[in-house]
Amino acid sequence: MIRNELQERLNSWAHVLDADGDVQAACPHDCPDTCAMRVTVKDGRAVAMHGDPTHSLTDGTLCTKVSRYAERTYHSERLQTPLRRVGNKGEGRFVPISWDEAITTVADRLAEVWRHNPEGILNYSYAGTMGKVQGEGMSGRLWHALGSSRLMSTICAEAGSSGMKMSMGASVGMDPEAIVDARLIILWGTNPVTSHVHLWAKIQQAKRAGAQLWAIDPYASDSAQKCHHHIALRPGTDAALAYAIAHVLQRDGQLDHDYLARHTTGAEAFLLIASEWSPACAAAYCGIPEAQIEALATAYAAARPAAIRLNYGVQRNAGGGDAVRAILALPALVGHWRHPSGAGGAALSTSGWVPRNKTLERPDLLGARNPRWLNMSTIGEVLTRTVPPVEALIVYNSNPVAVAPDSAMVRAGFARDDLFTVVLEHFQTDTAHYADIVLPATTQLEHFDIHSAYGHLHVLLNRPAVAPLHLARSNSRIFRELAAALRLRLGDDCPALHDEALRASDVDLAADAFDWNHPALSGTTTEQLLTQGHARLAVARAAPFAEGGFRTDDGRFHFTHPVHGAPRVWPNRESPDSALAQTYPLQMISPPPRHLLNSSFANVASLRALAGDSHEPTVVLHPLDAANRQVGAGDTAIVFNARGQTRAKVVISERTRPGLAVVFAVFWHTHTAGGSNVNALTSQALTDHGEGATFYDCLVDVKPG
Repeated sequence: MIRNELQERLNSWAHVLDADGDVQAACPHDCPDTCAMRVTVKDGRAVAMHGDPTHSLTDGTLCTKVSRYAERTYHSERLQTPLRRVGNKGEGRFVPISWDEAITTVADRLAEVWRHNPEGILNYSYAGTMGKVQGEGMSGRLWHALGSSRLMSTICAEAGSSGMKMSMGASVGMDPEAIVDARLIILWGTNPVTSHVHLWAKIQQAKRAGAQLWAIDPYASDSAQKCHHHIALRPGTDAALAYAIAHVLQRDGQLDHDYLARHTTGAEAFLLIASEWSPACAAAYCGIPEAQIEALATAYAAARPAAIRLNYGVQRNAGGGDAVRAILALPALVGHWRHPSGAGGAALSTSGWVPRNKTLERPDLLGARNPRWLNMSTIGEVLTRTVPPVEALIVYNSNPVAVAPDSAMVRAGFARDDLFTVVLEHFQTDTAHYADIVLPATTQLEHFDIHSAYGHLHVLLNRPAVAPLHLARSNSRIFRELAAALRLRLGDDCPALHDEALRASDVDLAADAFDWNHPALSGTTTEQLLTQGHARLAVARAAPFAEGGFRTDDGRFHFTHPVHGAPRVWPNRESPDSALAQTYPLQMISPPPRHLLNSSFANVASLRALAGDSHEPTVVLHPLDAANRQVGAGDTAIVFNARGQTRAKVVISERTRPGLAVVFAVFWHTHTAGGSNVNALTSQALTDHGEGATFYDCLVDVKPG
């Protein structure tokens, strides 16, 4: 399809529906499912949300969270106009201003900083929307044109993504929808009942057909409770368990030597390490029965096909990247990739199958400039210790004061009087309380976008269902207007601002989002996308790596890597084996509650009610740990360490193992008794690969509160 025709067809999607009816949309949130939706509009108002029955994964249903999306859009606390701070940072005191004043104020300050230190400008954004248009399309172009500091987007998935790239060359794997044909399914560090609900329906289909389900998770999650087997290992010991499984596979003669010889490299070094991790050794290290390791390894070798669905909980600790590498090694060892159904192998992310256009954000606008990289996972240190300092911070699609680790240091950075902060938001979040200027942004129901996914192989379009509420503007429009204002102020001093890329429309950005000439977006696929709003990529459904063909340079699976060396077990920096455990003896993990998603839905009343507590999070303790600390069910307890503390209602349950505290997250600080959420406890330490956040390397203790 030629570009002019593509843009013309996309343009037909990028307008508000004038008549009542159903509008085709896509879920924008950080979830593998990326659902195809239909929004029912009546009298210019969105009145209902439905899953699209024609989309194979969504299959007509939405999760509880997104089914309430209209409630979020029409929330009484929705920001209605730009705001200027009049109180102290963090107080949340603002006065309304016009858009002209807001754009003028922001552009004046950014121009002032740019003239003496372009790297003094930093953006902070993540997956508040996963759309290509409202995500980093226009904003990325602006930051490249300015030559501002570059953000390392590491807070969620980078360790696991790095592990996948070292092993497989890209974030690729089995088609998750093929899991219905698996005979054994391992859910490793994932709770699909909460975080991948449509895949869970496929898993249940496989279960009804006789598949055996195994869950590997320190906590007996909702998903683990519905599996045949649950291995409750210590947090951060996943690599050791994977090596022990490999040990048994090698010991029992279950390796596929033909597959290893023809389609892999480095197996000998990997198996040498695995030989040191006997089931007895790994059982002691992981804190689990040896018999569980033997049983899982034997079942995994025997089942044809067997699938591993791992998720990012595995990699939120010091050795997260190598843990992912060790787990991904298992299907290569026994040749599970060969099964013709495509249900053998492993899946973490499917994003590498998408033919993205790597020039969407126009990195060429940097020219010869090479600005510094700053890590979002250490934003506390970035804002308090980096030299030269960050002087202007633009936050969008994220709520870092709530979600970034080590909240005390993050808050100290945001509270700097000399830091000019702009926040694009729907609500007055924890981060917006620290802003100098707050800009009201549109929600998914009010703007156009185009999406790919990381939990299936489809691309989707989102048509605006209603006009922007109040004075809200889309991210793309805001950054276009900022670019125009900065162009006037900086003139020829910043020639990249004059590039036509900074004037691109939303349709232009959507047309730039993908490589439309790639075979995965062949004519039929693109035509289907433009006709019904979603389409499956033209990627083989069955056995993508039966004959190798990994995305590595040589097409082989890499057990080892020439730069990073052999995978290994990294000790947690904060583990029961460390000296710090004498003071803080409980390991803490902080998974999301079923009806919330990071901080995005934390103020939706109906969802907070479903979550079970509208004011504070819960801490789940084993009966022995609760008794030792003299806290009872329903008590308010203080969870604490040297970095800070949070208050939480106590739940006593054997669903958690002794020595583990499970604190569900992320509530806003302002919604939490005592004013601090769980990230008051987490650290800014980074992972082995990808420099990701180590939320689950966290030692705490609990006392009555």
